[in-house]
Amino acid sequence: MKTIIISLIIIAAAGLYGFRSRWQKPTTMISKEIMNFYELKINSLEGQALDLSQYKGRYILCVNVASKCGYTPQYADLQKLQDQYKDKLVVIGFPCNQFMGQEPGSAEEIATFCSKNYGVTFPISEKIDVKGKNQHPVYQWLTNKTINGVSDADISWNFNKILISPEGNWIQHFGSSTKPLDNAITSLLK
Repeated sequence: MKTIIISLIIIAAAGLYGFRSRWQKPTTMISKEIMNFYELKINSLEGQALDLSQYKGRYILCVNVASKCGYTPQYADLQKLQDQYKDKLVVIGFPCNQFMGQEPGSAEEIATFCSKNYGVTFPISEKIDVKGKNQHPVYQWLTNKTINGVSDADISWNFNKILISPEGNWIQHFGSSTKPLDNAITSLLK
């Protein structure tokens, strides 16, 4: 019975998302040519330009985050990962409210939540869409093989992770259930 109820909730949420997306203006698509991650632009949670090229020479773990998700406690391990590998890795959180409205807060509320509850010091971007018609160009690159040159990725829920090489190339996608300190991720940080 519980499984049926959860399935119905997911189906209803997907239907509502599809209905909502018909009314939104699409985000500008980036070029369909292969490009480097460091060519992309995004704003920080505070609204300032977040220059991704400042992280050249380090791995980047891109994570679509949310404050009211069952995976939200991963913020703690994301911060531990950032601290443990600070010389060779930067974690970037990308708040997204596309999965059952689990990131409803304002930029200020998100910043306060992350700092107060998990001591987050890694960069967090503005709230974005990670899929659909309004998908942010960063996530167009992260999820589209014709742009990143390596692989497609399906962002199916909060806390999906995609690892970028120090040269700005796509390495691997990890689902929500892969914990930030899992050997599947840390073994790639050479």
